[in-house]
Amino acid sequence: MAPALDGKVCVITGATSGIGWVAAMRLAQLGARLVLVARDPRRAEATLARLRAIEPAAAHRMHLADLSRLAEMKRVAAEIAAAEPRIDLLINNAGALFGARRLTADGLERTFAVNHMAYFVVTNGLRERLLAAAPARVVSTASTMHRVAWLDLDDLQYTRFYNGVLAYARSKLANILFTRELARRWAGTGVTVNCHHPGFVRTRFGNHAGLMAPFVILAKAFAIPPAWGARTLVHLATAPEVAGVTGGYFVRCRLTRPSRAAENDEVARRLWDESARIAGEGMQTEPVAARTPK
Repeated sequence: MAPALDGKVCVITGATSGIGWVAAMRLAQLGARLVLVARDPRRAEATLARLRAIEPAAAHRMHLADLSRLAEMKRVAAEIAAAEPRIDLLINNAGALFGARRLTADGLERTFAVNHMAYFVVTNGLRERLLAAAPARVVSTASTMHRVAWLDLDDLQYTRFYNGVLAYARSKLANILFTRELARRWAGTGVTVNCHHPGFVRTRFGNHAGLMAPFVILAKAFAIPPAWGARTLVHLATAPEVAGVTGGYFVRCRLTRPSRAAENDEVARRLWDESARIAGEGMQTEPVAARTPK
């Protein structure tokens, strides 16, 4: 049985479908107030309506943003920070798989922008609100696909060679490296940081991956339902037994060792530095001095 979350504020990206939608509903049932970050206004309104049906008195909110653009990542983080004095839980769940290499308005490869930079920018943008709520948690969705990837820090935008599946796998490796480095930088603050592999889940994910889409859709005949895929996410968000765990990678609700590439702390540090450079001005990305949790 998960503990009640009455009065807790949860910010979640990617909550209008799939495991994010399931997790949002479950957290609302436990009493949390949800703050959604979504791109599609119709799906966001529909999700918000379902959340309000669970608890009509809850002041659930939504913010619309295109998380492929740095300016939008920064804007939505600033808007949420201005509206919420404290954030008890941040769930980075938005992600995508693209069949063809295309650049965003910032000149970033789309997979890198949506699957990694959005995690990096939004999390750092909400840093003070998470610290204000300590003990608080950050949970990010990674994938076992990271095991087939390596990170080329000299070509994070895949200018030399592009493969959609490999770009996705590398972004999931970046999620784990980001989790490790963030946990190191926020050590002792009372904010824990973990990531998870949800499994191969039957969702909308990959349905618009260009030439790869038919293969992704066909493979989903063997995928698990979203309710199963959301279990580890909800576990990391609520379970008392992981309250003091940070920097971990979880599969089926169990702490699991990731690939060797995902345990390279030097690469994690260099990825952080490059991400901070890309994010540019206005980002507080330096280490946080340890604070005594409330």
